[in-house]
Formats: sequence, structure tokens, C-alpha cells
Amino acid sequence: MPMSGTSRTRERLVVIGGDAAGMSAASQARRLKGPDELEIVAFERGHFTSYSACGIPYWVGGDVGERDDLIARTPEEHRERAIDLRMCTEVVRIDVQGRRVLARDLAAGEEAGEPSGAEYWTAYDKLVVATGARPLRPALPGIDAPNVHGVQTLDDGQALLDTLTGTPGRRAVVIGAGYIGVEMAEALVKRGYEVTVVNRGEEPMSTLDPDMGRLVHDAMTGMGIRMVNGAEVIAIPTGDDGRARAVATADAEYPADVVVLGIGVRPETALAREAGLPLGEYGGLLTDLAMRVRGHDDIWAGGDCVEVLDLVSGRERHIALGTHANKHGQVIGSNAGGGYATFPGVVGTAVSKVCDLEIARTGLREKDALAAGFRFVTVTIESTSRAGYYPGAAPMKVKMIAERRTGRLLGVQIVGREGAGKRVDVAAVALTAQMTVEQMTALDLGYAPPFSPVWDPVLVAARKAVAAVRSDR
Repeated sequence: MPMSGTSRTRERLVVIGGDAAGMSAASQARRLKGPDELEIVAFERGHFTSYSACGIPYWVGGDVGERDDLIARTPEEHRERAIDLRMCTEVVRIDVQGRRVLARDLAAGEEAGEPSGAEYWTAYDKLVVATGARPLRPALPGIDAPNVHGVQTLDDGQALLDTLTGTPGRRAVVIGAGYIGVEMAEALVKRGYEVTVVNRGEEPMSTLDPDMGRLVHDAMTGMGIRMVNGAEVIAIPTGDDGRARAVATADAEYPADVVVLGIGVRPETALAREAGLPLGEYGGLLTDLAMRVRGHDDIWAGGDCVEVLDLVSGRERHIALGTHANKHGQVIGSNAGGGYATFPGVVGTAVSKVCDLEIARTGLREKDALAAGFRFVTVTIESTSRAGYYPGAAPMKVKMIAERRTGRLLGVQIVGREGAGKRVDVAAVALTAQMTVEQMTALDLGYAPPFSPVWDPVLVAARKAVAAVRSDR
């Protein structure tokens, strides 16, 4: 293994993290510079690389047949591109001043029956931190029981499936009702479980305003999922075997043979914090437009471990999405490989589904707009995915938020059946362009009865928002 102080005639790029951001960065840098110019060493503590974490609920639920279907590129494929990828190897320290990282060979430790294997230093000229995020595991009694699962990595997904296969009971409790919680609840229903979702929020999907979240609540109860909102989990009681047997709130206990955590994630930045790298309000690394860590010319960071600029509010946010991570990686790889690229920020676009209900949002919620200091109007409309007379027309609800006086679009939420979710992309483009709702009404969107009413639902909402802005002046 390369050690600090080894003489080198070419630059070395070290990447910490082998998923979307890290390996996108490594691959892009390799496209720009060959192995004679740039050595690339990547460390991944898990067993898989370049996979879709977003697809894990669909794998658990059976929509995706095999685990390997979620893997975009294997370790062997990366190595064929002259990337020295070291699996089951965890970086445990970054020495910024010495320009080196300390790695621990976890696989060697397992083979020797020890907690960890040998540690060794690797020097770098350029460093990429792509350590991802970790599922929140609050300090609750019973949280470490073997049948309590977070779902963030393929290893996590495999561990959950192993538990589901080996558990005779059919009762599942999901703690939290964000994207992962909602998607995992549906996956467990598909596997034949009786599912209870315990959520401390007023409604599921806190990324929506509560009135739109109520539509998600109704869809989940329609699937037979028991929804418990406004409830704080205080413990996970265990049996004599040490396994979780229930989830407890202040008012009740909900029996469980398996517990899934869908509380959310936080940036995995312990390494960065110990190394003295700058962190933001949400614990994520802070970078410039080139994804370079602020104050460090030869260190970049991307993916779920960073905070990004919200182009609507002007504030830094932590948003854990694979789309962003891949873009970060492309930008980092371009810059680390001698090219040039920037990542200007996000508008907060996301889509999900529960059963056949599509859920989408972009921009600010009402409470986000208030926190950012905006004065605004809100409108909500009901429409259909196709012309009302065309077979298969499905209902949808669109909520739009616009700034008072200026009419600038601030946010859109859409909940509906087939054809609803991807309509949010029109709003995402409008937000990025800082369009007003009046400008949106003139957008030349595609129309035919099988695809849309004459006035697309997003434009109907924009027209209503224009009227609200004018009446508010």
C-alpha cells in the first residue's frame, strides 16, 4: 500500500466514498487525465459502489428484482478504468496539514476475526470528500436492537431483507414519514406486512405543507397503513431475546416484528469536523461554486455530506438526493482533472409516490418563505392530468406560492395520480429562471387531450396566482 513520503512523479487524487459523488468525480477526472498524469485512489467502507440508494425501497418492495439491478458500475469496472478502488476500507482520519489520509482495512480485520484491520497512510495532492449521509438514530432505549433498521446503503437494504426473510411475524412499524418512511411503508405493505407509521409531524411528508400532506395521509390509510401523526417515539421496547417487540410513544405501544427508521439523514461529516474543515448550519461541508471546500484549494466535497445554495431563499440547505450527488461529482472531477465547471445551486425539486399517488415539490413551502422573510400569496387549484373528456383523466391538486407585489414564483407542490409528478419540472425551470407567475402563464407547453387539458394544471395555478398577486396590491 502507498505510504506517506513515497516518491511520486504524477499527481494523486484521493477520493473518500465510493458512491454517486465520489465515483462520478473519479470517473470524470479520469476522462480528462490519463493514468500517466493522474493517479486516482478511492476508498469505500462498504461492499458496493455507484449504486442507486433511491431505489432501495423499490428493491425491498419487489418492484426491482435483484440488488445488482441498482448498481450502475461495479468495483471491477472502475478498476478497469485505472481507478485504484479499495473496498471495505474506511478512512478514519484526514491530515490536512500533512496532505494524507489514514485508512483502515475492514476486510482484513473481518478475515482475522478482529474488529478492524491494519491502518495505513496514503498521501494526496488533491482530495475529494464524498462521505454521504447517515440515517438519524436518536438515543432511544432499544434503538440498537438487531431488527431495527436504517435504510441508506445497499448494505442496509440487504440487512433489512435478511431480517424480513428470517422473521416469522408480519408486523412492521416505520418511524418517520418523510420520503424514505413513506416509500418503505409501501414496500412493507407489498411484502404482506401490517404497517404502522409513527410520525411526530402534523401530516406525512413534511417537505409539503400540511394541507398537501393530508392527501398523502389519505392515500396511505387507503392502502391499509395505520397512520399515527403528532406522536413522539420515546422507546423501542425489546423482548428477552434483545429484539424489538414494539415502538412506544407517550400514549401507546405499537407491536413490531421489524422496525424501520425513516426519520431522515444528516451529513456524515465527523471526519471533516475532526480535520477542521468548515461546516454549515446543518452539519454539512461548505463549498464554493466549484465544489471546493472553502479555504482549501486542493480539497473538494460533494453529495449528501455538503450543504448547497438554495437559489430561491438564498440560504444554504442540506438536501440528500442522488441527482445532486452525481452533478457534484461531475463538477468536482472536471475541476480536479484540470478542467472547469461550477454547481450554482438548487431549487429543491423532489418527487415520490405512494401507491399510485404521485407527490412532487419544488421551491419553498409556506414556512420556508416565512423564514426567508418573503411576503407571499398562496393558491390551490384542482385539475386533471388529461382533457376531462379523455379516458384516464386523473385528478391532481396544485399549490403555488408567489411573492407579493412582484409575483415572483416561490414554490409549487403537486399531488395527484398518473401524470402529476413530473409536471413539477416546469415549475423547477421557472424557479431557476426567477420567472413571475404572470410570465409563466405565457409558457408554450405541449397540449393534446391524452396529455393535458388545454390549460395545463401548472398554468391554471399560475393564472390564479396572478389574480391573487394583483388583488393584493
